[in-house]
Amino acid sequence: MNSKYIPMSDEELIMMLRDGDRDVEDYLCNKYKDLVRRLAGSMYILGAEKEDLIQEGMIGLFKAVRDYDSGRDASFITFANLCITRQMYNAIQSSNREKNIPLNTYVSLFKERGDDAESMDSGMDELPDLSPNPEQELIDKENVEELLGRIYDELSPFETQVLELHLTGMGYIQIAKVLGRDEKSADNALQRIRSKIKKIVDK
Repeated sequence: MNSKYIPMSDEELIMMLRDGDRDVEDYLCNKYKDLVRRLAGSMYILGAEKEDLIQEGMIGLFKAVRDYDSGRDASFITFANLCITRQMYNAIQSSNREKNIPLNTYVSLFKERGDDAESMDSGMDELPDLSPNPEQELIDKENVEELLGRIYDELSPFETQVLELHLTGMGYIQIAKVLGRDEKSADNALQRIRSKIKKIVDK
């Protein structure tokens, strides 16, 4: 890592890159490779090989470095986070277009795991934890998969996208950015999803 870049802000580095310092690109990609790995870990729940997600994430990071505009966009780290996440999610959608997305962990569909201050928590219980008993574990897994199948059948394509991203830990503000929609639409979709799930669970 080139030590001369360390004291500089990302925005200053982008300006140097635009002025012809090509080493900045390698520096920024190396600086944020751990961010790519962390985001790949959170997106893994949607069904993809982690190494494939990391590769897609690095593509998103390159795009962020290439396209960042300090006069138009937020901070570089915020813009990079968006570009990386969007690239990964688009790749997952493409690979899973012809099949159901495997959810390989038990998560709460109601407890907000994102960091949006405006996010809501409905207070509903989480889906059951895995039991240490192998037979009970299989039963629980089948029950949850059946429940998830019923849930997905009730959701619109947009609501499905919102739910998928919500399950990775995103709040509605970040979901809106990834999907290119306004925040109100994403928030309303989450409210509809919670309402539909509650009706299914209560049947």
